[in-house]
Amino acid sequence: MKRVALISAIVATFVLLLCGGTGMALVSGLLNDSASTLTTMSGCGSGKLVNAEAQLPSASGLDDGQMRNAAIIVRVGQQMKVAPRGWVIAIATAMQESTLHNYDEAVDHDSLGLFQQRPSQGWGTPEQLTDPAYASRAFYKRLLKVKGWATMRLTDAAQAVQRAASRFSERYQRWESLAADVVNSLTGGAARSANGTQVGDLTCAAFGKISASGWTVPAPGAIVSGFRPPERPSHNGVDIGAPRGTAIHAASDGIVITSMCNASTGNCDVDGGMNVLGCGWYVDILHADDVITRYCHMGSRPLVNVGDGVQAGQVLGKVGSSGNSSGPHLHFEVHLNHDGGSSGAINPIPFMAAKGATLKG
Repeated sequence: MKRVALISAIVATFVLLLCGGTGMALVSGLLNDSASTLTTMSGCGSGKLVNAEAQLPSASGLDDGQMRNAAIIVRVGQQMKVAPRGWVIAIATAMQESTLHNYDEAVDHDSLGLFQQRPSQGWGTPEQLTDPAYASRAFYKRLLKVKGWATMRLTDAAQAVQRAASRFSERYQRWESLAADVVNSLTGGAARSANGTQVGDLTCAAFGKISASGWTVPAPGAIVSGFRPPERPSHNGVDIGAPRGTAIHAASDGIVITSMCNASTGNCDVDGGMNVLGCGWYVDILHADDVITRYCHMGSRPLVNVGDGVQAGQVLGKVGSSGNSSGPHLHFEVHLNHDGGSSGAINPIPFMAAKGATLKG
């Protein structure tokens, strides 16, 4: 908790100094990246079964053998009519257990295969468990028996199946982004589809839906000011024009690392203005891969506290106009490398599109 508090203080300083210019503005400079980038990220999968014997695309630095094992995992999931969220969970689990290598000799106790399943625990015979298709079916069968698996954190769903030692239970989460990238590469973007849809009925995740990759749009409404347009180079996020009182949702699972008032006046319980510095009432969430998302200008104290674990779609607070703001809206930022400052900020539009949670332009 001391580390979290220190991070919060550092991030708050960055916000007060660098979050200037987050008030409402005319639509301009929405994309620093080309429109073609978004186009290539707009697919949400197809009903075509993955062919593990065909020439496969590369993804996330995996070699051909790893990709073939991933393809088998996805194909079995398709055949069993498991939703794409299950494919992401399965591949992330296999990455943690075996780095997608099919071990035919036990390394830990009698654990074998892609998922390091154990004959002594009733998973099957050694011959079966070193068959990637059999091992994948065994994993999915147990996953489908976990109540609420499709909406819980990936690491919790994986742990419910694998029952790994508690000290390892959080490690599945770190593979979520890579697993989603692999699924997208093999299926034309199925990890960007709305959670719950299946092969033959894959649709993109609209507002209010969580994508199979585990991300959702934080608030409804169009973008009214973009990321670092020429006239606002210090605008490190995008402004979503949602009405006052609109619920603000966590974009993905994570841990709250900041929840506070950040205004040069010291008062976030009243509307701010263009002469006020800071994000007002705001929240930072730390996600897998050291990604931070930021939610500024809430109308009242956030509903979450530092150290809270949150799920994608959980309500964090309500849209307001506190801090450096000239009207109600959500200022939304994405930062990489656990860097809450200006140097860590990236354009949220292509990032969210790649996750299947497309912001309205």
